[in-house]
Amino acid sequence: MSAIAWTAAASLVAWLWLLLGQGFFWRTDVRLPSRREPGTWPAVCVVVPARDEAAVLPGSLPSLLAQDYPGRAEVFLIDDGSTDGTGELAQSLSRRHGGLPLTVSSPGEPPPGWTGKLWAVRHGIGLARARAPEYLLLTDADIAHAPDSLRELVAAAHAGGFDVVSQMARLRVASVWERLVVPAFVYFFAQLYPFRRIGKKGWRTAAAAGGCVLLRAEVAERARIPDAIRHAVIDDVALARAVKDGGGHIWLGLAERVDSVRPYPRLHDLWRMVSRSAYAQLRHNPLLLAGTVAGLALVYLVPPAVLIGGLAAGDSGAAVAGALAWLLMTGTYVPMLRYYRQPLWLAPLLPFTAFLYLLMTVDSAIQHYRGRGAAWKGRTYARPGAVPDEG
Repeated sequence: MSAIAWTAAASLVAWLWLLLGQGFFWRTDVRLPSRREPGTWPAVCVVVPARDEAAVLPGSLPSLLAQDYPGRAEVFLIDDGSTDGTGELAQSLSRRHGGLPLTVSSPGEPPPGWTGKLWAVRHGIGLARARAPEYLLLTDADIAHAPDSLRELVAAAHAGGFDVVSQMARLRVASVWERLVVPAFVYFFAQLYPFRRIGKKGWRTAAAAGGCVLLRAEVAERARIPDAIRHAVIDDVALARAVKDGGGHIWLGLAERVDSVRPYPRLHDLWRMVSRSAYAQLRHNPLLLAGTVAGLALVYLVPPAVLIGGLAAGDSGAAVAGALAWLLMTGTYVPMLRYYRQPLWLAPLLPFTAFLYLLMTVDSAIQHYRGRGAAWKGRTYARPGAVPDEG
């Protein structure tokens, strides 16, 4: 066998393993588990960290205020130093729409060692504890919830005995670049953190989606959340790991009626979304970066390359192996495109999208070593525990 044929075979073997041995990550049927309404609905406090979110609040906050929840619930929006009138707009929306009680508060600047978002979450949880809720719903300012969202989350947690129930909100897919990049973002996330494994006791796999996390309050206190993860850039995964390491039972799946209203119309917007935390995902480790780049190349870039190269060189074995690997890749991506209601002709373009993600990951590492690091709403974190810079 030629070198190109061996490379093609390695890629094909990798895809066979991903298809059958990675928790069936490519399936999109992991939805909110069976629900059972509790006899007495527990109290819930909703915590919304918000920094310069005036553009998206009109499309999200009214949906929280309008929750049809039989028990006691209220919303705490934590205005983290916004300069666009986020807090004032939130209060105006509350007066206009009514619904659940809303408290708007500001935590002040985060101390060294805290990411700004988690400092805001800490302030919100502190306010919520005075209400003695049984559950906390941590949700981002760009997330719109169906009227029964909170009710369904609590019923699922009650029925399954879950300490965390998290739904990955359906991100907006409207622009050309959103269609190309967004479904792949969720596909790659599920490949890293297979949803089926997350919900099973005995598996170490732990993750959550920060846009929608229902968390049992006593578990949050026992796991010292968010203090124990105060420096985390990828805070949702860190939260889930802290809960699971403490013996908690967590669940993560795809949302059906929880949606992000934040637009990412340009490639630049999506690039920033991914690159801000990609290297943090690799624990700022150059060896993990090199392995990730090599893995992405072998799994996603090799199949079309060896198919074309094999055909050009008359190497039928390499061409067939490359074609089969590309076919498996395309087939595993189809369910995610259907979930996002996108045309299936986008599936064969996954190698191009993977190449973009490879570049975003490398760029994330470059920004880290230039001292820029991860960022959230104008704050940058050059390294874990660094003092935030305003920019």
